[in-house]
Amino acid sequence: MKKERSLAGRWMQYGALALIVQLAVACSDKTAAPSAVGDDRPGANAAAAATPVADERLVVAFGDSLYAGYNLDQDKGLAPVLEAALKARGVKARVVNAGVSGDTTAAGLSRLAFTLDGLPRKPDLVLVGLGGNDMLRGLSPTKTRANLDAILAELKKRGIPVLLTGMLASPNMGPDYAAVFNPIFADLARKYDAALYPFMLEGVIGDRALQLPDGIHPNDKGVGVIVGKLAPVVAGALPS
Repeated sequence: MKKERSLAGRWMQYGALALIVQLAVACSDKTAAPSAVGDDRPGANAAAAATPVADERLVVAFGDSLYAGYNLDQDKGLAPVLEAALKARGVKARVVNAGVSGDTTAAGLSRLAFTLDGLPRKPDLVLVGLGGNDMLRGLSPTKTRANLDAILAELKKRGIPVLLTGMLASPNMGPDYAAVFNPIFADLARKYDAALYPFMLEGVIGDRALQLPDGIHPNDKGVGVIVGKLAPVVAGALPS
């Protein structure tokens, strides 16, 4: 019972903070458009910068701020920490940071081909982590599903394996929204035979010691917790 109350409290905290972020994003929409193909912000063109050596796997982390390393030092974000974790497991891999903070699924879809075409070669695996900003903005889950479906369809067309990292609707969005939003990731993983990591913030959300002051994004310790859980899934998703 104590554990259940603790978990409920964390979700309530997440919901309250998500509402604040949602309002902030809504205000920022008046002055900023979603990222476009060819965006020169950090992460938008980063995929072209790293060339793996002959025996390295090429892994692309294609997502939003949770992938981009929001407010973290360059070597503390998901991509470099995941790369180090894979190498510690004996997996030689170059993990490319193709995350853009603020990206919705629509913005991600608009830059997908540009990102893939800018790579030195076809990736061995693409991690797709989008949908959180759709949820925080209260965008239609139906459109979120359609955009993610199109992203996964393009990756399948190019013969690129996928690991989809999921998101859950915050409680303030209400049960009706959650009932439509939450199944998206598992449904699409099944449809495209993609690997699935069900909740990107598992083990981090609600633990202030693992979060930035905004209460949502992981700090460097939080990234370490995420990677500790995610790295084995990534290693297993890489083609043998």
